[in-house]
Amino acid sequence: MTKSELIQRIAELNPHLYHRDVERIVSTVFDEIGVALSRGDRVELRGFGAFSVKHRDARVGRNPRTGTAVQVDEKHIPFFKTGKLLRDRLNTDT
Repeated sequence: MTKSELIQRIAELNPHLYHRDVERIVSTVFDEIGVALSRGDRVELRGFGAFSVKHRDARVGRNPRTGTAVQVDEKHIPFFKTGKLLRDRLNTDT
């Protein structure tokens, strides 16, 4: 599901809301998750999962084409861990 499909689905389920308002709400939620992660905070959506930031140290990597050693800088990467409710929903036979 893409962001525009999510907006469309929410708008269909809530006909009392304007499409532009639904779009603004969804964008605001995603923006706030990004801002919180950039501050290093953890974002938890109960029943869905938790977003956090993992730190990767600098290391020596390898160029897959040439095989030469390359220095890879340290970086921060987003990490998502599913919540129990979502995991259970995905693993039940329906």
